[in-house]
Amino acid sequence: MEQGQIAERISMSVSHSKEQSCIRRAKLIDGIAEKIILFLTVMSALMIVFIFIFIIQKSFGVFSKSGVGFVTKTGFDQQVADSFVALPDEQTWVFGVLGLLAGSLLTTLGALLLAVPMGIGTAVVISELSPMWTRKFLQSVIRLLAAIPSILFGLIGMLVVIPFIQKTFVTTELQLKYIQFFQMDGKSLLAGILVLSLMILPIIVALSVDAINAVPKKYMEASLALGLSRWRSIVKVVLPSAKSGILAGAVLGMGRAMGEAIALSMVTGGVGHIPNPANGTGFLLTPVLTLASAIVNKSEAMSVPSIESALFGCGVVLLLTTTILSISTRVVEYAVKRRQGLV
Repeated sequence: MEQGQIAERISMSVSHSKEQSCIRRAKLIDGIAEKIILFLTVMSALMIVFIFIFIIQKSFGVFSKSGVGFVTKTGFDQQVADSFVALPDEQTWVFGVLGLLAGSLLTTLGALLLAVPMGIGTAVVISELSPMWTRKFLQSVIRLLAAIPSILFGLIGMLVVIPFIQKTFVTTELQLKYIQFFQMDGKSLLAGILVLSLMILPIIVALSVDAINAVPKKYMEASLALGLSRWRSIVKVVLPSAKSGILAGAVLGMGRAMGEAIALSMVTGGVGHIPNPANGTGFLLTPVLTLASAIVNKSEAMSVPSIESALFGCGVVLLLTTTILSISTRVVEYAVKRRQGLV
């Protein structure tokens, strides 16, 4: 009897020691994994900081000469051309990118105005209105569209969108009216907005679908039980509950739109004009140049120190603009939540 108790105690002791050993091993693995993740997080943050420092250091020359005028004045195209052909001691260090900034903001905001309502509507159809057997297929298609390279959208813009604009909106009278300002050939702000909206639409749809699917089903069931129609339940219950995820999709789409270069350089005309709303139809048909496209289009002239500094300055303005827009979106979201008593 005593031998049996002793054996049982020994077995329990061995089992307990094994459990303790497993716990110590798990804690050790967790500690190592935590330190690795912390290290990678710090390195990622430092990398972003170093990128900012590098770009600012490279653009210091043009900012020291141009000052605030770099973002409040125009004439970037002519300034780059003059600096490229000038002698080394006669290069201009004064540039103005207001036209480029206006082109970036107008194309981005125009694309968001088109893509966000379409994206939310498409997400609602996929998540709430389509049959179950089609939802997985449609979500896979949307994610494949989001992975299409931007240059393919640029080709579609050149072969489809620009000819459509030229045949539909550009007339001989309009060309003669604006011939002293720019050449109206279909490459325009409107073409950039249409192509850019097609590019960011899959991103907004994909994140909106995920946000809507994350809303507890009991919300919809409770709304229907109270007598609301299915569509009213979607508008009044589901979408407000998913607005944080939808807003994240809009912000991500805005980031891609602001940073897009290749596709827009193929369809917007590549000239740093500021579209004038007083021109009516000519406002949307004005050729523009964005900050990201300017970096690509003018990169062949980076052998000139002043142009190199100006292009890095474009990068600084682009980063700051994207950051300000993202922060502004979050501030608006916080203000809305606070007014509704959610924070």
